[in-house]
Amino acid sequence: MKFKGIFATALLSAVILGACGTSADADTDNGNTGAELSGNLTVYLPSPAGLADDLIAMFQQQTGIAVDQFQGTTGQILARLEAEAANPIADVVILASWSDGMELRQQGLLHAFTPELASQLHADFVSDDNTMFGTSASAVGIAYNTLLFDSMDADWADLANAEFHDQLAFPDPELSGSAKDFLAGFMYNNQENGWATWQSLADNGMIVPGANAAALESVVTGERGILVSGVDWNIFNAIAQGEPLNFYYPAGGTVINPRPAMVLQSSQNIDAAEAFVNFLMSDEAQELVVNSFLIPGRADIKSDLRPNVDEINLLTTDWDWMMNNASEINSTFNGLFR
Repeated sequence: MKFKGIFATALLSAVILGACGTSADADTDNGNTGAELSGNLTVYLPSPAGLADDLIAMFQQQTGIAVDQFQGTTGQILARLEAEAANPIADVVILASWSDGMELRQQGLLHAFTPELASQLHADFVSDDNTMFGTSASAVGIAYNTLLFDSMDADWADLANAEFHDQLAFPDPELSGSAKDFLAGFMYNNQENGWATWQSLADNGMIVPGANAAALESVVTGERGILVSGVDWNIFNAIAQGEPLNFYYPAGGTVINPRPAMVLQSSQNIDAAEAFVNFLMSDEAQELVVNSFLIPGRADIKSDLRPNVDEINLLTTDWDWMMNNASEINSTFNGLFR
């Protein structure tokens, strides 16, 4: 199935039953698929804001469930969960970082179940314990301002060349989940010389101006010419809005970061929470994902708006290693720029 980014205005009210199954005997382990949904739902989810709003609106229209939402960066969502730990509020959490989802799982906070459409997700977009479901994904690469550079194909280490002096920006990996996971993946693949690469870019004047939005803004405005580890969907969207940017994935490889959708063990409305995660895998929800320049979570759905999974050169990922080493890597990386 290939979506071309044309938004479907006709909403199919049966999608939730179709995505979750129709057996009246289904239990929670299989998504509690036959349960009649009722009550309210609270969902915490990251940008893009337009996608979040559209998903919530579509789910509400199809189910009648009232949904409260909190939108923020992965760091903001995690901070909110920590602040509410004694009195949990969220039912469903979506993050922009797979490794941060793994940390929630490690803390025993996630509810396991098997959505019917989970088998259609990319194989590595589903955790082995059925608590994390990557219903969309992103990758990072290099974006450049086309008013400053006509073309570029430099690999990561090539950015240390003199022609790129004082032109580089990198999102803060302590504020950006995508930058954090890319950096950990890069270091996993380059344990002998990885730090030499980042030291050489620091020596070449690379700056860390803030989270993804701030780093991208520095390149859009021309303050810097090149964004290193830029989130692809955000840049594709900026290009579509007419910003003077171009983007590519370096030959050295990158990390595809599934964005995990998770039901919290503390949810007071497990039936509706499971149904919402099921809904995220439906045809209609996946089309919204495609329209937002994200990678669709389902392997049978392709995008005409951006490269798909099989078109991106990937680094080898060991998510356990990456999760366990990310904090130390982030600290050492940011230390190069202080």
